[in-house]
Amino acid sequence: MTFQEFERQVDALKRGPALLEHVTRDMSDAALRTPPQPDKWSPIQIVAHLADVELVYGYRMRQVLADANPTFAPIDQNAWAKRFRYREAALADKLELFRAARKATLSLLDLAAPEDMERKGFHPEYQKHYTLGDLVQTLANHDANHIGQIERLKQQNPGK
Repeated sequence: MTFQEFERQVDALKRGPALLEHVTRDMSDAALRTPPQPDKWSPIQIVAHLADVELVYGYRMRQVLADANPTFAPIDQNAWAKRFRYREAALADKLELFRAARKATLSLLDLAAPEDMERKGFHPEYQKHYTLGDLVQTLANHDANHIGQIERLKQQNPGK
């Protein structure tokens, strides 16, 4: 990844909180809490997931930037959703957490130099190394995927 592409991905990260707030604005509590299928997440669960993933990726980026050859701890997102009661989450609280964690991530990325793009860490679950650039791109794609998912769910249930 070039530094210019990295900067484009960072710009996408900057837009994430506002897009998430926009897509969830005016959703009723029923719409926020209704999953599309019993085994799928509701919009509020997705928002809570985005907030937690931001914390995880922020830490992984810190590891990559500060540590020599770090190993990332895998997470079980479904266990987190259950244990941290994503279904019961308050939208305002999760949006605030997402905004604050993203702000911290962006402050960290402001310190990154072009040579930092190739610093990497190891993910044992995937048996793969991820560079800082990979982490930033994955996080930007993750935002877009889940914000789009919420938008589709909102369109499917406009009256709720």
